[in-house]
This record gives sequence, C-alpha cells and structure tokens, in this order.
Amino acid sequence: MKKRYYSPELKEQAVRLSYQRENIKELADELGLEVQRIYKWRKAAKTTIFPKPEKAIPDDTLEVKRLRKALREKELELEIFKKGRAHLLQERWEIYGFIASYKHLYPIERMCKVFKISRSSFYRWYTAGPSKRRLELSLFTDLIKTEFDQSKKRYGSTRIAEKLKRKGYCISRFRVAKIMRANNWVSKHKRKFKATTDSNHSYPVCRNLLNRNFNPIRLNKAWVSDITYIQTNQGWLYLTTIIDLFDRQVIGWSLSTSLHTDQTIIPAWKMAVSKRTINMDLLFHSDRGIQYASKTFRSFIKSNPLVTQSMSRKGNCWDNSVAESFFKTLKVELIYDDDFKTIEQAKTAIFEYIEIWYNRKRLHSFLGYKTPYEVEQKFYQFKKVA
Repeated sequence: MKKRYYSPELKEQAVRLSYQRENIKELADELGLEVQRIYKWRKAAKTTIFPKPEKAIPDDTLEVKRLRKALREKELELEIFKKGRAHLLQERWEIYGFIASYKHLYPIERMCKVFKISRSSFYRWYTAGPSKRRLELSLFTDLIKTEFDQSKKRYGSTRIAEKLKRKGYCISRFRVAKIMRANNWVSKHKRKFKATTDSNHSYPVCRNLLNRNFNPIRLNKAWVSDITYIQTNQGWLYLTTIIDLFDRQVIGWSLSTSLHTDQTIIPAWKMAVSKRTINMDLLFHSDRGIQYASKTFRSFIKSNPLVTQSMSRKGNCWDNSVAESFFKTLKVELIYDDDFKTIEQAKTAIFEYIEIWYNRKRLHSFLGYKTPYEVEQKFYQFKKVA
C-alpha cells in the first residue's frame, strides 16, 4: 500500500483549525485523517508554527538580579567572617591555616578578600608546607596536652610551663596559657571552703606559739595538722593530716569513719613520727578541735619533751592556713570531681593523691615549683655536705 503524502501547507492548516475547533475528532473525520496524526502534527508545530515570543527583560529586573548577586556575595563573606573572626588578629600563618581548612566550603578567593591577604601569598604558603613556627606550635600543643592529662586536669599554665622548662623546653607561661585557651583546656578551680572545727569543749587550749611563721629553717621544726570531712555514698570519712612546714610534705595522715581521737590524730601522729625522727625542738600546731585538746593526745605530746603544742586563736582559720590550703587543694583536684561509691574507693584515691601525687609529683609554688620530696632530699644532701 502506497504511503500517503501530506504537504506542509496541509499540516499547517490542519493544526490551525484544530486550535479553533472544540471537537478535534470531528475535524479529523472531515479531513479523512486519524486523530493521533493531528495531535502529532500539533506537537511538531509548537516550535515552528507557534513559537513562543521572547519576553523583554526590563532594566529594573536586571538591576534586581545584580543586587541579589551582590547580596549573596556579602552573605558569603559574612559567613566566612563569622567562622574565622577568631583568626583576624592572629598571625598570618594562622589565617592561612584557616583558609586551608575551609577551602572545601568557601572559595579561596573570597576568603582571601575577607582576611585581606593576597591569593599568591596563600598559595606560596600552602605549597611550601608547614613553617617552623607551626611545627613548634604542634609540638608544644602535644606536650601541654600530655602534662595536662597526666595531672588529671589539675595543672594550670604556670605549673605546666614550669614542668616543660624542667624537661628542657623554652616556653613562657603566657604562651602555655594561650595554647590552653585556644584548646579550651581549663584547670580545676577552687571553691569556697567551709571550716569544720569543733572547738566547743571544756579541755584546756594552748597559746598560738607558731604565730603564722610558716617558713621554718629546717625539717621537723614546725608541723601543722587539721581534720576535714569527705563524703561517700556509704557515709562520711574524716581525713586527718600532719604537714611539715619546711617541705610542705604530708608526713602523717589517717582516714576514719569516726571523729574519735584514737581514730584521727593518734594514727596520723604515729605515722608522722615513724617517718621523721624528732631529735630537735618541734612545734606542733593545730586548731582548737577537741581531738587536739583531748587528754589522750596531749599525753602523746608530753611524752616527748622536744615537742611543744600550739593552737590557733579561736575562729581564726588564717593561723592554720597551710593545713586549710592543703584541704582546699585536695578537694578541688580530687574530691569535687569524684563521686565515691564506697569508702574503700575513697581511701584508695586519697592514698594515691597524697603519697604519689602530692608528696612526690605536684609542683608547689611556695617551694619554687619543686615537689615536697625534692625539697626533703635536697635538705638531707645539704646536711651531709655540711
């Protein structure tokens, strides 16, 4: 069967009539065509017979587009500024580091514009690799993190700087503080401390012979003592300590569940005299607590004629500030951050803090950032030479 030919004029007129008629099937029957063929011609004629007129773009629309583009650019610059504003007053290489870190989010050209640096200088830095100062910063950051973690977040910038100097690194406290601040490493802070002395008793008290002379000339010249409360989930613990003022070492201590003299100061005193032989005059100072004024303890004191007892004035915590200060430090660096489930857990933690950390590792500002153990050993070495 021979294929029927349809001229372009026929197709065009058929399409035009189809848009004028409501019933396209009726038109197809009149022309002797299939309805599908007319729809096919209409589809092909959309771009030729009835092309869409081009809309004129008003000048004000072009201006709006320009302003929108400028607004998007300013918003992007503002976003970059918010992300990197901490680097605006930093050194040039720190700005370069920020751009390198965010180049996958923002255009490098735009970031260089915000920070007012040239792209060529950034690319020169980027291709050259990290500078000597940046490598040094990375080293110090790792060292500071190590010391901070080893101190269980107890050390601030001053002690960490001293610790690094002892290891041979030349770094100032201000630089340590800056690095710690940049990494949000904050040491534990002291809280208000409540006195717990029970001086409401009828026992005789001693005069304040120490008179706040907290800097003796030798070991075993002056000891101070105090008692504090420690909470656990199984009940209260009472820590009694005896500190030698010369090296600030805790030479005697005891933990008990009772405030009785036989469980507090007596075992702490026995530990102290077992560590330090009393062969010269010794001044033992404490507050006016009932444990220190009791007949039982006073008999221990009087058994050694070289020991003289001294007590703080009533309600004056500054007369025994060294012992009070130790308890503040203990609670800030250990007690406040630990929730002791059991008494045994608390005893283990306090033993480790006093015998391992405080006496042997912790740097004391009063001792010239030496440990109590170092001061003790230096005293004995000097004594041998003398």
